[in-house]
Amino acid sequence: MATETVSPACTGSSLLQPISEIINLPLDQVNFVVCQLFALLTAFWFRLYLHPSKTSPFIRHVVATLLGFYFALFCFGWYALHFLVQSGLTYGIMILTGVEHMHKYCLVVSLGYLGFCQITRVYVFDYGMYSADFTGPMMVITQKITSLAFEIHDGMCRKEEQLTPNQRILAIRRMPSLLEYFSYNCNFMGILAGPTSSYNDYIAFIEGTPCRRHADHQINTKAVGRHKHTDPSPNIEVVRKLATCFLSLMVFLSVCKVFPVERNISDDFIATTPFYAQVVYLYLSMLTTRPKYYFVWTLADAINNAAGFGFNGYNSDGSPRWDLISNLRIMDIEFATSFKMFLDNWNIQTAHWLKRVCYERCPYHPTAATFILSAMWHGAYPGYYLTFLTGIVVTLAARAMRHNVRPYFLGSPSHKLVYDIITWAGTQIAICYTVVPFVLLSVGPSMKFYRSWYFSVHIGCVLLAVALPVKPRHLRLKEQQKDLHQKPVASPLDSTASTDSNSNQKTKAS
Repeated sequence: MATETVSPACTGSSLLQPISEIINLPLDQVNFVVCQLFALLTAFWFRLYLHPSKTSPFIRHVVATLLGFYFALFCFGWYALHFLVQSGLTYGIMILTGVEHMHKYCLVVSLGYLGFCQITRVYVFDYGMYSADFTGPMMVITQKITSLAFEIHDGMCRKEEQLTPNQRILAIRRMPSLLEYFSYNCNFMGILAGPTSSYNDYIAFIEGTPCRRHADHQINTKAVGRHKHTDPSPNIEVVRKLATCFLSLMVFLSVCKVFPVERNISDDFIATTPFYAQVVYLYLSMLTTRPKYYFVWTLADAINNAAGFGFNGYNSDGSPRWDLISNLRIMDIEFATSFKMFLDNWNIQTAHWLKRVCYERCPYHPTAATFILSAMWHGAYPGYYLTFLTGIVVTLAARAMRHNVRPYFLGSPSHKLVYDIITWAGTQIAICYTVVPFVLLSVGPSMKFYRSWYFSVHIGCVLLAVALPVKPRHLRLKEQQKDLHQKPVASPLDSTASTDSNSNQKTKAS
């Protein structure tokens, strides 16, 4: 294969080759984990010795950027230059085209450059290479570039009344400097695995100012008042997340090989295994693939927390929250009772990005457009597109079920419990069925799996979506706005409740 002829100097440092051979893991994965562990130690140093009270934002930006590029060079060699090229191209577009259309150009150019790199990596170098690669960080950088461009457009081009409450919080009122731009995209805390954060939150962290709150983050104001002058330590939270990382890694290494996903398409397995056993095995095989994502994302979150980034106010009991940029909620994923609940708690920052860049701004068929954008962003493997196209019909069916069936089960706690158990099982099977192509990558094996299930979930979801229709989102929003205009003017005492109600309606609509 082409990758066999590429020297180690081109693909990253070979210093850890002996360790790679001992533990029988690819060198790029070993480099990635070692860099992340070193970034964790560096993050503690960054918080203690380059605290905003001890140094200037300029120094913090410079150090964070240089360390980030060093880690990228160590992991990916000179392929890391793509990070600078992608960021440099889009910064030039932002400066030259102006704020009116820059968000569109940045979306097309950054996504196009990412797609070009993904296609060449897959079809020129090694189709089967599915490990740490340089396009992974580029996916996060693409999120940051496009989010920033849309937020600058909102803050410098659109009128205040045209923005949603969340867009007002995220809107950027001035063009970032070149150093701020590269620091945001390539800092050492997020260069390898993210997570994506809003530009305003990142700048607030670098400058040591109180971070802006997202509209959906409910912070206890009394608790904030008691602790607003303190600088909470993230040490306990970091230790807790590292324990989660260790447990996730052990589960993945010990159990993943026991339930290989490829067995789902084995001829002997399909021919000799009862269908109910195939369903159980599908669930177990997909369940054991998730801990590796838990490990990577939780470690990335811990690195940012160790540097002091991710603080999100205080809980009602006064304990600090460190979930501002968290990427997953494991228990909510494993016990999700709806397709939407699963997606809302899996790769959270990517879901926020898709919602802010596509779903909220697409006037027609936002669900389909969002899934297509997600597929394009993920890469060039056909399995990704099969997964996200399947996800469209599953989402529509799940939404129709929730709108039409769920109200009948809310009359008593026992009925609600029965509904939750049934929907949990249905959600888990639907998720596993949907993401099998995402793991198998190719069309042939993916279609073989779906044929072995007689496309049953596809057919069932289409029938449900047709039989239990739900009004399009833009029509539901129009009806809600009409209802609000028809209501009598509320007294000043009711203004808070009115605002909360409006916010809740928008949340439900999305």
